[in-house]
Amino acid sequence: MKNKFKIFRTLAVTALVVASCSESDKVFDQITDSEQRGAILRTVEITSNELPIGVSDGFFAVDLEVQSQENGTLVQAVDVYASFFDNTPDNGKGATSAEGLVESVASSTFSPGTAGLPTFSYSVTLATLLSSTGVPESDIDGSDQFRVRFEIVMTDGRKFSLAQNSGTLTGSYFSSPWLYAATIVCPPKAPTAGVWTVNMTDSYGDGWQTDTGGGGSGITVTLDNGTVLEVGMCSPYGSAAGTFLGSADCAPNDGSTGVGTITIPAGTLTADWFFPGDAYGEIGFEIVTPNGNVVGGYPGVDAQMITIGFCKD
Repeated sequence: MKNKFKIFRTLAVTALVVASCSESDKVFDQITDSEQRGAILRTVEITSNELPIGVSDGFFAVDLEVQSQENGTLVQAVDVYASFFDNTPDNGKGATSAEGLVESVASSTFSPGTAGLPTFSYSVTLATLLSSTGVPESDIDGSDQFRVRFEIVMTDGRKFSLAQNSGTLTGSYFSSPWLYAATIVCPPKAPTAGVWTVNMTDSYGDGWQTDTGGGGSGITVTLDNGTVLEVGMCSPYGSAAGTFLGSADCAPNDGSTGVGTITIPAGTLTADWFFPGDAYGEIGFEIVTPNGNVVGGYPGVDAQMITIGFCKD
């Protein structure tokens, strides 16, 4: 009799557990089914992000993957917007245009990618970017940028873009920045032979601290024959790498301004300019060719190559 009671009790508990799990699963399914999720646009590959001036077939292009509920079937379209950012020091640097709609890419043009998710390749020419933003071609110069922004439009009217972004989505895994920069570049040509001048400033008045707080490296110019030239302001906190503005020139330097020169010999085919960095955000400079034209300037705090505006010389 006791054994029969045990068996009955075990069956009852089991039935109760099964019923509870079943009921719980139904509630979970209801929550999952009714949950509204967002959508992201993952960068697969940027195939072109430079727009050469005067090159009719220059374009910006990127391959994108759509990720959303139901494998992207709830996405109606991807709208593309563009704006212009003037990055030229002597031509209203920092000015931007109003954002204009370039076009709307219908989801019917998407195709399955390697992961089975909808993908599409998007490209836009310089001419289209100019017309979409209302910027005359005469106003663009080397180092200016067009900024291309994508926005997902869902079938229920919701939209997702930069404003709905997060640090997680911009990381290396999802790689979904929504906003891309297409930089205007001048067709390269041989640098003008002769004396190039670099007018330098330091807003704090204590000379340059580039890649270290004790002075650091100067701007370097690497010629195609391997010669490396260097120029920069002195620092009272330590000897700078190289001999730019040699010790005899440091004494009269007031720490706020300085002028350095390099000579590029005739027959030079290329000259690559590199900025070592700005440790405290105080450095400024402009690069002047032998013809007297300003073709480059302060590129930012981080170490990077300096874009030379060959169009201006």
